[in-house]
Amino acid sequence: MSTATVDRPEGRATRTYPAYSRSLWRRVLLTREFAVIALLAIVYFYSNANVPAFDGPLTLYYLFLDIAPILLIALPMTLVIITGEIDLSVASVMGLSSALIGVLHADAGMSIPLAALVAIVVGAVCGAFNGFLVAYVGLPSLAVTIGTLALYRGIAQGLLGTKAITDFPEKWTDLAKERIFGDGSSYPMILIPFVILLVLFVWLLHFSTFGRGVFEIGLNDEAAHFSGVDVERTKFLLFVLAGAVSAFAGLYFTLRFGSARGDNANGLELQVIAAVLLGGVSIFGGRGALHGVVAGVILIGVISSAMRLQGETVNKINIVIGVLLVLSVISTTLLGWAQGFLSRRRRSSTPISGSSSEDGQRRQAAAATESTNER
Repeated sequence: MSTATVDRPEGRATRTYPAYSRSLWRRVLLTREFAVIALLAIVYFYSNANVPAFDGPLTLYYLFLDIAPILLIALPMTLVIITGEIDLSVASVMGLSSALIGVLHADAGMSIPLAALVAIVVGAVCGAFNGFLVAYVGLPSLAVTIGTLALYRGIAQGLLGTKAITDFPEKWTDLAKERIFGDGSSYPMILIPFVILLVLFVWLLHFSTFGRGVFEIGLNDEAAHFSGVDVERTKFLLFVLAGAVSAFAGLYFTLRFGSARGDNANGLELQVIAAVLLGGVSIFGGRGALHGVVAGVILIGVISSAMRLQGETVNKINIVIGVLLVLSVISTTLLGWAQGFLSRRRRSSTPISGSSSEDGQRRQAAAATESTNER
């Protein structure tokens, strides 16, 4: 396989960059993220043409309302999984945020903005607790967040019990369902904070030294430590971000449905993780991109909306999404195997310049020997 090289002085090894030996269009288009985007386009246009009422003005509006919490939490979750960790407590933090907002507003008389601020701070504290146990104590994130999943959900249900608080000001519940460009628009107001967070996380992951450290940790956290990356601090901050964004998603969830309950968003963490993995992030860490994750979340939303409009049950929708997720994970393994096989074939069929030079020298030596013998 031909590679781009950088010339070095004699005596020093030549560095190769196989990734840049391919043309730009292949590096952009022949990726798993682009495959998810292409599949999203196919499913959307097929549904638009064949599913009754899918092209109606309300479809996109309710689609974005439904997937907004997943879109929000998928942003920090992507970074957490790229480091090789996972956070299963995000939905429980949403439920705790919802319960806190209800209690602080209804019982303590706080305004919605102040109650929301307290809930987001508490969410960040929950994330900090997760991050401390994972990054500084060294416990596995799967075990830690399974425990805090139950802990935070238990606190939320302890605050409210089985009751629900519904007496929220109408202006705030309407704001959660407001449209950006007026009544005829298909885009809800929640997309504005999402786009702001998306820009922030894209810069953080793909255009900053912090993001490079995130990828290095996912590839090899010990090597990242020796290369100067503060592994513990990076992981800690990512869990704090996950907790804060999850609390904000809990605020939106509460105001959209006008109900604060301790069991709000129960099970949502699995949908978030499924969307992140579908978007091309490796569960083993070290690989992923946010544009693929966003496309994965929207793809799940489009499939769910189209199947609901066709009268399919929730169980069938979950089966389809589950099969799609399994196929996406298998395809990654098969693609890696195929690329490795093709690379080995190219290397075996490409003559090595050093070997050619040695053959030429051998032929010259043989000719000189024959000439000597003739004399």
